[in-house]
Amino acid sequence: MKTLLAHCQRLVVKVGSSLVTNQGAGLDHQALSNWARQIAALRESGHQVVLVSSGAIAEGMQRLGWKARPSAVHELQAAAAVGQMGLIQAYESCFSQLGLRAAQVLLTHADLADRERYLNARSTLLTLLELGVVPIINENDTVVTDEIKFGDNDTLGALVTNLIEADALVILTDQPGLYTADPRKDPSATLVEHAQAGEPTLELMAGGAGSSIGRGGMITKILAAKRAARSGAHTVIASGHERDVLVRLTQGESIGTLLEAPQLILAARKQWLADHLQVGGQLQLDAGAARVLRDEGKSLLPIGVTEVIGEFERGAVVALLDEQGRDIARGLVNYSATESRRIARHPSSAIESILGYVDQMELIHRDNLVLL
Repeated sequence: MKTLLAHCQRLVVKVGSSLVTNQGAGLDHQALSNWARQIAALRESGHQVVLVSSGAIAEGMQRLGWKARPSAVHELQAAAAVGQMGLIQAYESCFSQLGLRAAQVLLTHADLADRERYLNARSTLLTLLELGVVPIINENDTVVTDEIKFGDNDTLGALVTNLIEADALVILTDQPGLYTADPRKDPSATLVEHAQAGEPTLELMAGGAGSSIGRGGMITKILAAKRAARSGAHTVIASGHERDVLVRLTQGESIGTLLEAPQLILAARKQWLADHLQVGGQLQLDAGAARVLRDEGKSLLPIGVTEVIGEFERGAVVALLDEQGRDIARGLVNYSATESRRIARHPSSAIESILGYVDQMELIHRDNLVLL
């Protein structure tokens, strides 16, 4: 029986640093040629492919003669700036030899947090795909800071998957997939071949850091699959060392771990809200408000807010926390932080008397709210 990927037409493929570099010593040009060849084969069979590739910092380190990955942000940014030149040149050469054009797209969280820039990025990527171009995406490490980093290209891959409404996210790593436990420590650990994305037990199975070259570990891949599932995309975590892994996956072969998306697909506006990694502030809810949001899908009223955390303006994206402090939702708030503090714990009928005006009866309308 063929797997779900046999029916997926638009794919986001993420390759980690260990699969494109010589253990951190610059780029592995033979590996890059291999990825280009497989993507060309997928294009030939009618698939649209977006490539999310690591490797810029590792290439920059090699060009600068650095043996160990630096910890200082400005040094990482410098390495990325130098390395991006080599990375995109190498990919351009590989795809050109196969008669394909490639395009470099560098993204930051700010590009996806701003609604207009989000839509612009989406339009650009979809246009490139329509033109038959292979977009090669990386985080714009040259300009980001610790506060706004995606954190790893697994997360970036999931965000791009949602951005273009891809059918599947393929995360290629140096591991065969997700195991029930760390196989290096537990010899009884077995490969998880099929599960539903977002299952809590998956996060318990995953853990540990990635390689010394990359930033991610298995946990980031599980969380990326959970995020990609919000737009209905399935995720495969598989070894990039498998021969012709991309071609075989799209032919329906079962390789690695398939994390199937549930049927629920978020609307585009709510998907944009859900994908905010950073928020303007937080609203602490009482038990009743959290229950109404979760179970009844209603709007958030000011009476259900016990605390307003942070400073934000009207229209900002804020996080909603339950009584235990768990992040349960995102929403566009109708009042500033100062105003929200004044009307918190009060009924909507009191807003006008407290503020001197009333804009909306809800603090966050259900159309502008999404559960996580």
